[in-house]
Amino acid sequence: MVEFNTKKKKIIATYYPYENSSTAWIFEKFKNNETVVFNKVYNFKKENLKKLKEGDINNDVDIDTDNSIDFVFAKLTGDYYKIERGILIDKLDIYFHKSIELVKEFFIAESDISIFKKIEQVINEDIYIGGDNTNAISEVDFLGVINDFPTKYEKKLYSEARLTNVIKEFFSSTINAEKKFDKYIDKKATNKGENLIKLFSDVELVKYQTILEKLEKMLLSEISYSENDWQDEILQIILLLYPKYFLVFKEAPIKASYDKEKSIRDEKFIDILLVDSDGNIDLIEIKKPSDSSLMTKGQYRSNHIPLRELSGTVMQIEKYIYYLNRWGENGEEFLTNKYKDEIPEGFEISITNPKGFIIMGRESNLSIEQKKDFEVVKRKYKNVIDIISYDDLLNRLKFTIEQIKKN
Repeated sequence: MVEFNTKKKKIIATYYPYENSSTAWIFEKFKNNETVVFNKVYNFKKENLKKLKEGDINNDVDIDTDNSIDFVFAKLTGDYYKIERGILIDKLDIYFHKSIELVKEFFIAESDISIFKKIEQVINEDIYIGGDNTNAISEVDFLGVINDFPTKYEKKLYSEARLTNVIKEFFSSTINAEKKFDKYIDKKATNKGENLIKLFSDVELVKYQTILEKLEKMLLSEISYSENDWQDEILQIILLLYPKYFLVFKEAPIKASYDKEKSIRDEKFIDILLVDSDGNIDLIEIKKPSDSSLMTKGQYRSNHIPLRELSGTVMQIEKYIYYLNRWGENGEEFLTNKYKDEIPEGFEISITNPKGFIIMGRESNLSIEQKKDFEVVKRKYKNVIDIISYDDLLNRLKFTIEQIKKN
């Protein structure tokens, strides 16, 4: 067996012979300039021997062949112990940070599989483990790599699964070895990366709490905002809640109709055009909140119906979507050229079934029946337009905050 210890800026690998055996065979190989291999992993030459007090191998001094033998395994270079090429692998150098205590499990997998020989087969650069080197793999991640090396049992299951896949069409009694293999892999797959949701939960909590606080303050003093300033403030909140949108264009032109005889282009302007990371566009209308902009207080045939401001905004969005879909490829080319200085190079704007958002109104003063009928209206347009009241926004933020706290 081989054990490691540190002595004077060197890592010494000490070989201990098995019970009732000696190390004479090792020195015989060294006298013939041959390499000694331990556990099918460690390859030591005569030059790797730590200096022997008893004398040089090639002279006639007797050596106690029943004792352990020390080899120089690695030397300190800066903050790393460097394992010379040839001891573990031939093509690459291996560096372990000086803070890491070496153990045999770093080098040998089950069935005397050389871990670094396997790694060498799939990379083409020196290996750094731990420390601050820009190319280093952390000790934790390295341990994860080791834990993922296949065992004998896993190889057996994999072979059976492959065989099952080949012969199952011919033998009805074939066992489901694939399922057995998948079940084993699912159990083994415990080397998960860092929980990113948990890692950023504190930041996300602060973000959403800040947004909620800002929105609540705005709703208490909406009269102090101009229509344009209100839109800009709410748009910031929307972009944080819908991060897929990374470009915003206000007063974006749209071709509504075209008279070929008079060669007149009828242009309208979309209040706010949203562009996602794939280039797809959506529309958004942001109205200042009002307690009387959603549903009628009275009923028509036992139903509360949308007020003019809501129905008119819905109609406006529907027309814009209609015009955009008619505009098609010509519109894509026009918008891409118009905003070419504001979009990444090679980026193209795409008109693919645009969706609309309407942010308007308060539900806090609606009766239960009005809220039910308002929900019917929202669901009616859900596939094309998402109608969101300011109370919806508040509730979404509060729900998100509660979910982050639970996690």
